[in-house]
Amino acid sequence: MQRHLLSALALALVAAGSLHAADAPAANDFRVLSQLKMGGPGGWDYLNFDAQRRHLFVTRGDRVEVVDVDQNKAIGTITGTAGVHGVAINQAMHRGYTSNGQNASVTVFDLDTLKTVATVTGTGEKPDAILYDPASKHVFTFNGKGHSFSVIDPATNQVVTTVALAGKPEFAATDEAGHVYVNIEDRAELVKIDTQANKVLASWSLGTCQSPSGLAIDNQHHRLFSVCDNQQMAVVDAGSGKVVASVAIGEGPDAVVYDPGTAMVFSSNGESGNITAVHQDDADHYRVAQTIPTQPSARTLALDPKLHRLYLSAAKIATPATEGHHPTMAPDSFTVLTVGRP
Repeated sequence: MQRHLLSALALALVAAGSLHAADAPAANDFRVLSQLKMGGPGGWDYLNFDAQRRHLFVTRGDRVEVVDVDQNKAIGTITGTAGVHGVAINQAMHRGYTSNGQNASVTVFDLDTLKTVATVTGTGEKPDAILYDPASKHVFTFNGKGHSFSVIDPATNQVVTTVALAGKPEFAATDEAGHVYVNIEDRAELVKIDTQANKVLASWSLGTCQSPSGLAIDNQHHRLFSVCDNQQMAVVDAGSGKVVASVAIGEGPDAVVYDPGTAMVFSSNGESGNITAVHQDDADHYRVAQTIPTQPSARTLALDPKLHRLYLSAAKIATPATEGHHPTMAPDSFTVLTVGRP
């Protein structure tokens, strides 16, 4: 309705509502609650959260550090993971899996003891994203340099097949009903995979999105969220591949999560040093609810669905990025941030 057509009564109601809103406590008061200083050498990539055991898996280049989030302390390390990018969780078999980019392998470990139980070799080159798909009961690695995905049978810890993709895969997500989706970074596309047949079903353009990285899924409303280098998040219908919305986010996003308990989507923006918190009004309508300060370099995150908290890896930047070179980090400045409502 146009402003000049509003009645005097409507204006009065709006004014009254504004007064009540001003009196009410802020709903969007996410902030950094704590910092766990971990130090040590190595970069980082994906995080993942074992909600059953309350363990956060923090990748650190040649190892995975494990944090008990309720105690806010490190409790273990998984070693022998050269060039590790991500961690997948298979609750049914009490197993975790790391994607080891340097030697095209996956380390299998026990979720209860954190002990390594097997090493799977022969994935595509430089496995990056990794996930467990409960529909097929298989583990999928998405191989950055190999432009492919590999399928692992956890019953045998063997690679079943490796399938070519049209470009460089980034983050992936499962609908837990027979489909996996993955961003193709260098083509600005989103690919849909049949996890029973291990084949590509569709490749969809992400519209104006450039270099998509992080990907999350809302399985209730069948929506996918791709975060892009040009400060936007594309919302995609998981059935049709149609881009139904685009939301402005911060600079340098590398991860996104969807919290069904709060109908919020969170994009971690490493260059701008913040999180864009986006509220889902309905399946096709979204609005920025808050910009949460974190710190520059905090570009990946994981969700704690019980406490509705976010965990991010970060370190202090010693020298900024230059063309063709990543920023350098101050020694022993690595930390894990906890973000949530007080």
